[in-house]
Amino acid sequence: MALWVTNAIPVELRPNATEDDLQTVIRAVYKQVLGNHHVMETQRLTSAESMLRDGDITVRGFVRAVAQSELYRSLFFESSSAYRFIELNFKHLLGRAPQDQSEIAAHVACYNEDGYAAEINTYIDSEEYITRFGEDRVPFVCGNQTQKGVKNVGFNRTFTIVRGEATSDRSNRAKLISDLGSNLATKIVAPQGGTGRSSTNKRFRITASTSTAAAALGRMSKQEYVVSYGQMSQRIQSILKAGGKILSVTETN
Repeated sequence: MALWVTNAIPVELRPNATEDDLQTVIRAVYKQVLGNHHVMETQRLTSAESMLRDGDITVRGFVRAVAQSELYRSLFFESSSAYRFIELNFKHLLGRAPQDQSEIAAHVACYNEDGYAAEINTYIDSEEYITRFGEDRVPFVCGNQTQKGVKNVGFNRTFTIVRGEATSDRSNRAKLISDLGSNLATKIVAPQGGTGRSSTNKRFRITASTSTAAAALGRMSKQEYVVSYGQMSQRIQSILKAGGKILSVTETN
C-alpha cells in the first residue's frame, strides 16, 4: 500500500445521484475530514446527511457541518495543541500541510479573535478550497503534487502528516512545529515502529515534469525515477532545484 493515495479519482456528488452514490460521498467526507476515524452509527450527523440528500446543502456544506461538529471538536481540538489542531485542519480541509509559520500564525490569530467556527470557515470559504474542490467534490490529499501558488516545500510537509489510509490522526502531537517555527525544510523520515514490511525496504516511483528550459531544448517533458525510501528526499530535492515539478509518488511492487 502506498504511503498516501496518488492520482486518486476525486469523489463528487453529481446531479441525479442515487442513494448509493450519496452514501459513497458521505463516507468519503467522514473519512477525509475525520482523519480515518471510524464513525459509529450514533456519531453520524443524520440531520446534515438529510440536508445533503434533499439538496439543502452541497458537499461543501456537509464538509463544514462535519468540521464544526462536536465529534470533530472532541477528536482534534479539545485534546490537541493549537498547532496540531491547525495542522490537521489544513490536512483535512485543504488536503495539504501548512506551508510556513505565517500560515499557522494567521489561523491561531483567527481562532483567538473570532472563535472555533470562524477558524473552520477560513479553510472552507477560501479561494483555494473553492478552486480545488468546488461545491460538490470531497476534499482529498493533493499536497503530494506540485500546485500553483503552493511552495514546493509543502510536498515533504504533506508527506510527514499523511501516512496512508491505515493511519489515524488521533495523535495530539504537532509534527511540523519545529520545521515551521525555524523555517527549515522538512525531511522525509521513515516511520518508527509498526508492523508489516518496513517502508525503508520499499521502492517508490517519482513522476516529474522537467523544467521549462529543458522542454524548450526538446528533452522529455516527463520523467520517472525509481528510488529507495532513503534516496527519495534527495531525488525530490534535485528535481525541484532543477526547475522540475513533482507529479506523483507511488510505491512500486
